[in-house]
Amino acid sequence: MNRKRYENRGNENPRQWRRRDFVRWGAAATTATVTLGEPRAWSSPIPASEAEANTSTPPAKADCCILLWMAGGMAAPDTFDPKRHACFRVGLPASEILSTFPAIDTALPGVQISQGLENIAGILDRGTLIRSHVLPDLGHILHSRHQYHWHTDYVPPQTVAAPHMGEWMARLLGPRDDAIPPFIVIGQRLEGIGEKEELKAFHTAGFLGGEYGPFLIPYPEQGAQAVRPPQGMTPSRFENRYHLYRKLAETSPRYIQAGDFHRESMLRAMDNAYKLLASPKRVAFDISLEPKNVYEEYNTGRFGLGCLLARRLAEAGARFIEVTTEYVPFEGWDTHENGHTRYAKMKELIDRPVAKLIRDLDERGLLDRTLVILASEFSRDMLVEGVPGSAAKDQSRAPADVMQEMIHYGLHRHFTGASSVLMFGGGIARGKVFGESAPERPCLATRDPIGVSDLHATIYTAMGISPRTAMEVERRPFYVTQDGKGRPEMRLFA
Repeated sequence: MNRKRYENRGNENPRQWRRRDFVRWGAAATTATVTLGEPRAWSSPIPASEAEANTSTPPAKADCCILLWMAGGMAAPDTFDPKRHACFRVGLPASEILSTFPAIDTALPGVQISQGLENIAGILDRGTLIRSHVLPDLGHILHSRHQYHWHTDYVPPQTVAAPHMGEWMARLLGPRDDAIPPFIVIGQRLEGIGEKEELKAFHTAGFLGGEYGPFLIPYPEQGAQAVRPPQGMTPSRFENRYHLYRKLAETSPRYIQAGDFHRESMLRAMDNAYKLLASPKRVAFDISLEPKNVYEEYNTGRFGLGCLLARRLAEAGARFIEVTTEYVPFEGWDTHENGHTRYAKMKELIDRPVAKLIRDLDERGLLDRTLVILASEFSRDMLVEGVPGSAAKDQSRAPADVMQEMIHYGLHRHFTGASSVLMFGGGIARGKVFGESAPERPCLATRDPIGVSDLHATIYTAMGISPRTAMEVERRPFYVTQDGKGRPEMRLFA
């Protein structure tokens, strides 16, 4: 598939952390991330307008946010919004298929989700299920564009690198603990996979500065190694190496050309990294310290162990943690063929650890102050690409008429008309279903549609950030929600 790239050229991008990279705090851009000039008014966000100059910041309901990212386009009818089910048979018309799994009961009376998610079904009464999340077509329904849009609330390309939601929270709220990175991404590699430049485009620090970029942990079981000085290195040698590298950064022409703001931000990033590696609190990254039975309950693979690491980091003081099933083209939730079989495996991957994470946070008294979101860039359907009337090119590699083989059976086409989102904690209502989609094709959102900007506004509001917050860049405001238009959906809160 020919997918157009939407990277922000000139930006440095993050890569996997290794011990020798410890000075690259956040593993994000450490030189200039904006080629158009330095930002202004960094000391405090500017009001969105004269009328809102006195608008107070909403009281925070949560101080930590965990995003469980179902990378690749998770089909709502085969996960959290089941429709009429048709079993596979040779000759089955595609037009008869809405869901390829039967529905199962949940802890919410009268509410069903898809077979294979039995553990999540058991904790559904602890949060809110949104069934009316609507995504735009954006001209082309491509993973790169939609993932950038969902994580930043801006449509690529942009003249400056739009900050990731986690970067905004790191900048506006600061760290919860001085030794723990405020923004951490678990499970996504940015090297050696397809579309790596597109992924890097929203994993940079944007114009906020390198110190607010993501700390990347591609493999959660290696988290402890990422925050440990090289084996056998004495404390004095470790400290000397840090000071020498810092001096190099202060005098290198490469970094001097970046400008005072970005150089100072990079130096603060290095200081933060050194602080982490010298702190006993780095044990939070070592999931091997968990009791064996707890470790094994989470252990369904990288994503499951990522959920365990996220729980430990939330306890230790991280501000924003993203755990992803990892986006690799045509893998994971990116089912352009053989969808049913792949979804059975993906459900095994997420079901137990997601439920365990929510139970653990709840039982430890952390859920009320921790906002957990499970989301994806769009949904899928067997017949409709985008929404009715969309001119988007069909990207399914399965036939559209009748089923001949098992690989044809599944929801393969990108669909933006209605998607599902789970939200727990952080003041979100318990035991609620918000919105609905049509029971028959086209399964568009038919009640209480909520788009990306309004969902972001809701998340920011829960974290105590006004959706109208902006920073001045190139003498114009850049808002946390697109153009400051996002409005929180207050009905989602308890």
